[in-house]
Amino acid sequence: MAGAITHDRPSAAEGRQGGPLIVTEDADLLDDLLRLCAAAGARPEVHHGVPERGGGWETAPLVLVGDDAARRVRGAARRRGVVLVGRDQDDSGVWRRAVEIGADHVLLLPDGEQWLVDRIADVAEGVGPPALTVGVIGGRGGAGSSTLACALAVTSARQGRRTLLVDADPLGGGLDVLLGGEAAEGLRWPAFAASHGRVGGGALEESLPSLHALRVLSWDRGDCVTIAPEAVRAVLAAARRRGGAVVVDLPRRIDEGVVETLAQVDLGLLVVPAELRAVAAAGRVASAVGMVLRDLRVAVRGPYAPGLDDREVARLLGLPLAGEVPVETGLLAAQERGAPPGGDGRGPLARFCSAFWERAAVAGGGV
Repeated sequence: MAGAITHDRPSAAEGRQGGPLIVTEDADLLDDLLRLCAAAGARPEVHHGVPERGGGWETAPLVLVGDDAARRVRGAARRRGVVLVGRDQDDSGVWRRAVEIGADHVLLLPDGEQWLVDRIADVAEGVGPPALTVGVIGGRGGAGSSTLACALAVTSARQGRRTLLVDADPLGGGLDVLLGGEAAEGLRWPAFAASHGRVGGGALEESLPSLHALRVLSWDRGDCVTIAPEAVRAVLAAARRRGGAVVVDLPRRIDEGVVETLAQVDLGLLVVPAELRAVAAAGRVASAVGMVLRDLRVAVRGPYAPGLDDREVARLLGLPLAGEVPVETGLLAAQERGAPPGGDGRGPLARFCSAFWERAAVAGGGV
């Protein structure tokens, strides 16, 4: 799996690194770099040459060296995260100077501005391993995928991970309702409909409703039911940059926005009731989802029709078996009392989710 699970849950202020170090005497280039740092929300340190011992050359998360200053930093200690920034598209010597100072990248303005803003914003946010992103989708209507998605997120948060639950199904009624938080303050999907480019991970997290120790991006009860694919891409990328776990409740249809979502999912769970018609429907869903999502596994939900068990369902679908989603009595009554799926930590659904995260942590290298 591509993501990694981390158990820390720092506040928005924690984990932020210092700003980049800028080394240049070119006033025009400095103005551009300061503008890009401001756009990324970073406060840089500026020097004309390599700072004296104890300065930011060794400690800055990112060093931006103007091409005019390459000669002055040539003898500095080699380190990662050095970018040589120039303007002359026709100067082939810039690559030689980059090698001489040990730069990781050569950036020519103005073409590389967006890349540099993203890189500066990454170091300003203190980006670590991306969140392990798990998508849950029903093999047929009423399969219980939303319930499982909520239970996975609640369990992840209870185990101490930073967790974000994303409702990717605008016609599903809203996961905030399923969690008893339809009146909770915070933004819903329509507020991000115009997003493009980069969305700040910290700002996204702080703007969303907080329910049961996790953040929830759900739909409101308005008329907006579509989000542009570029907005979906920007929001999910921001969610993943914060680390921990992201759980996505996926719709059973495939459109451009769902394709963008699937492209950022590390592992998919296809929830399939153990009945022949559900298996047939799930096969069609798996075929469509599998064109984008490489790691799709089946989670089988009983009771079982005659001749079926969880392994047979997985065999019929040609998918790896993630496990059997247990039947848990009293879920609806618990939700009416305000308890989320898997909320007590002791029921069979919570135990299934705990075992899932333990296996995911081992496979993804998290702790």
